[in-house]
Amino acid sequence: MTQEDEPGGAFVPGTRLRIAGRAEAPLHGLTFAAKDLFDVAGYPTGGGNHDWGRRNPVPKRHAWAVERLLDAGATLVGKTITDEVSLGLLGENAFDGTPLNPAAPDRVPGGSSSGSASAVARGLCDFALGTDTGGSVRVPASFCGLFGIRPTHGRIDLRGMMPQAPSSDTAGWLARDAEVFARVSAELLEQPIPDALPHRLVIAVDAFGFAEAEVAAALAPLLARLASLIGESREELMALPGLSAWARAQRTLQPHEGWLTFKDWIEAANPRFAFSVARNLVLASMTPQAELQWAGLMRVEARARLVHLLPPGTILCMPTTPFPAPAKGLPVSAQDLARQRLAVLSSHGGLTGVPQVSVPGAEVDGLPIGLSLVGRHGSDASLVAVARTLADEAAGGAD
Repeated sequence: MTQEDEPGGAFVPGTRLRIAGRAEAPLHGLTFAAKDLFDVAGYPTGGGNHDWGRRNPVPKRHAWAVERLLDAGATLVGKTITDEVSLGLLGENAFDGTPLNPAAPDRVPGGSSSGSASAVARGLCDFALGTDTGGSVRVPASFCGLFGIRPTHGRIDLRGMMPQAPSSDTAGWLARDAEVFARVSAELLEQPIPDALPHRLVIAVDAFGFAEAEVAAALAPLLARLASLIGESREELMALPGLSAWARAQRTLQPHEGWLTFKDWIEAANPRFAFSVARNLVLASMTPQAELQWAGLMRVEARARLVHLLPPGTILCMPTTPFPAPAKGLPVSAQDLARQRLAVLSSHGGLTGVPQVSVPGAEVDGLPIGLSLVGRHGSDASLVAVARTLADEAAGGAD
């Protein structure tokens, strides 16, 4: 049995490969993996559902993000498992299994970029591509103790990436090491990571209040270092009328778009799905027009709120997830509740399109938990700079 076929493997079986990056380029010597939503020439794009992979032609060219990284010198070593058609936040796949979370082997890695997070956390590659529509890079980054970014919506070219909900879809990446994370970010964002940092910090008290008390306490030292680094800080409510209302709006818009993306395939192929995925697609197909209109208005309000909170030079911080990684194999009802609670702290990304970086550095009972940095549209590189400086200061304090 090969490593990728073992229970808990991070890679889609049969997709361990090696495509060398360009020599003498900035990322030469680094290895990466790509979530199985990104096209790799000569390999099926499976999307976490075997019927999808069989139904669609094998790509003849790489996705833009894959090609960009190869041109930058990184070597591609495999394609990673994803939640089925990227519809999930826990990282469990009925077809390909649950990739191992090495920080918590009896718990989920987080999804839908589960295999990418697992591969990086286990040291099988230096960094990995993922996607984030409703939290699918940020959640596994938090659960596995990694750096992870959801870029500004529209910032990264998504050619060759399997869509889910186009008004929220982004391509992101994960890394163990802050310097590797910054180097990869500079290449994919196509701009240098600055030395200058923002000078104002907003602490999202509603987000910290929604997180479990142990999470807020565990993040307190990291938050204190961040506040000291930035200088000026204040507490504010992030969401008006509330985070749960923002999450409801995103849980209305995103599944409906997902249904529109996949309905022709579903009607033509009658594919096999896990129960929870099939149920959610069916429910999304019946979303009332009035609910969609309300959600669209809430999106406008949410975007306006973050424009107000995040003028130039300002970032916001919040817990990435309200709790550490849950146990594997929870009953469906418990999985639903976990996803709903995760969505309360992750839905603003897809709803508003702002960039967000999850920074590791805290634990609850030995389980990783991330602190997130949120910025105005286009401030991606600045968030990466803060994450790198935070990590450098932590490393210096440990010496």
